[in-house]
Amino acid sequence: MMPQIIFLPHEEICPQGAVVEAKSGTTICDAALANGIEIEHACEKSCACTTCHVYVREGFDSLEESDEDEDDLLDKAWGLEPDSRLSCQAEIADQDLVIEIPKYTINMVSESH
Repeated sequence: MMPQIIFLPHEEICPQGAVVEAKSGTTICDAALANGIEIEHACEKSCACTTCHVYVREGFDSLEESDEDEDDLLDKAWGLEPDSRLSCQAEIADQDLVIEIPKYTINMVSESH
């Protein structure tokens, strides 16, 4: 069976929350986009911004560790927490994940919505 990703409700992106299935090796961002959950990805998933920042509320330890580039960017992310990852870099392993999409991204903050 494929791992499931549970997206917790987010006011704008998925108000009801969502449960999606994804193959191991798929990034969290790609799995979300493939299922109509429009996680922002301003740098086109090239690990050059923090707009796809998510919190991995369950299953964090099943993910491969973040590399230096991702860590450097995460330091700049809005609302950084110990379970923060860039969803374009974090690949699903074999465990279910519970993902929370932050209320804001740094882009939204800088555009002062």
